[in-house]
Amino acid sequence: MMRILITPRSLSSGSHPALQPLRAAGFDLVMPTPGATPSEADLIAALPGCSGWLAGVEPVSEAVIAAATDLRVISRNGTGVDNLPMAYLAQRGIAVKRAEGTNARGVAELALTLALAGLRDIVPTHAGLQGGAWPRRVGAEIRGARIGVIGLGAIGASFAEMCLSLGARVQGNDPFAPEDRIVHQGFERVGFDDALRGAQVLSLHAPLPADGSPLLEARALSLLATGCVVVNTARAGLVDEAAMLAALDAGQVGTYATDVFHAEPPEPSALLRHGRVVTTTHIGGFTGASVERSTRRAVANLLEVLLAHAD
Repeated sequence: MMRILITPRSLSSGSHPALQPLRAAGFDLVMPTPGATPSEADLIAALPGCSGWLAGVEPVSEAVIAAATDLRVISRNGTGVDNLPMAYLAQRGIAVKRAEGTNARGVAELALTLALAGLRDIVPTHAGLQGGAWPRRVGAEIRGARIGVIGLGAIGASFAEMCLSLGARVQGNDPFAPEDRIVHQGFERVGFDDALRGAQVLSLHAPLPADGSPLLEARALSLLATGCVVVNTARAGLVDEAAMLAALDAGQVGTYATDVFHAEPPEPSALLRHGRVVTTTHIGGFTGASVERSTRRAVANLLEVLLAHAD
C-alpha cells in the first residue's frame, strides 16, 4: 500500500473528512506528530516509503528531501512554498502542488479584523481596562482612510476589495498581478513607495524578495502616515524587526499587527512584548471553511499526480 505523509496541524489528527478520498483510493496515511509541527528528525523518519506528502508550513530542509526516497509529489494545503527547498525538489523531479486561493477569504478577513482593531486601538484599550485603567484614544474610521496593499494575489485583492466596500481609498502594488485584478473607482495601482506614502493602514500580502531582505525597513516605514497601522499576515521576514520596534517607540507606527513569525511558537522578543503590537497565532487560514477548501484542493492535487503516475 502506498503511503502519504500528512503534516498540517489542522489535519494531522486524521479525522478530517476531506482526507477520506485518499483512504478510498487505497493510500495509507502517515501522521507522525498529531496536532503539532514535525521536526526535521520527525520528517526524516516518516518520509521513507511515502509517495505523496500533504504538507503544511513546517520548515523542510534538503536533508529531509534527501530522505524522501519514494516521494513523487508535495501538495501544500495553502499557497506559500517559502518553507520548501524548491531548487532541490526540481533537481529531484518531485512535483510541488499548491491549493491556490483556497484560504484567501479567511486570511483577508483576519487582515481586515487586525486593521480595524488597530484603527480603534482595541487591544491596548482592552488591556488597559483589564488592568484597572480607563484608556480612551481617539480612533479613526476606515471610510475615507488611505490603505496601502503590497501584493495583489488572491489574498491581497480580497483584502483590498473588502476595504473598498467600506469606503476606503486603496492603493495597491504588485509587479506581477494582472492590471485588471481590481476594477474600482476607489482603487489605484501604484509603485511600491507610493503605496506606502501617507498610508494610514498598510497590509502585506507579498512573498519574500529573492534575496530574503525585508520590504519594510526604516526608510519604507518613514513613508507611512504617522501613527499608522501595519498588518502582516504574509511572512515575518517582510518586516525589519529592529526598524519596526524603533518606529513603534517613536510613534511613527501606532499598531503593528502580525499573524506570522520566524518560528512557531516564536521566541519572546522586545517587539512581540511591545504594548502596541497585536499578535495572533498564525490563524489567518485557520477557519473551518478555509481548511475545508484547502484540504479538498490539496487532496485532489495529490490524487491527480499519484493516480496519473499509477496509470
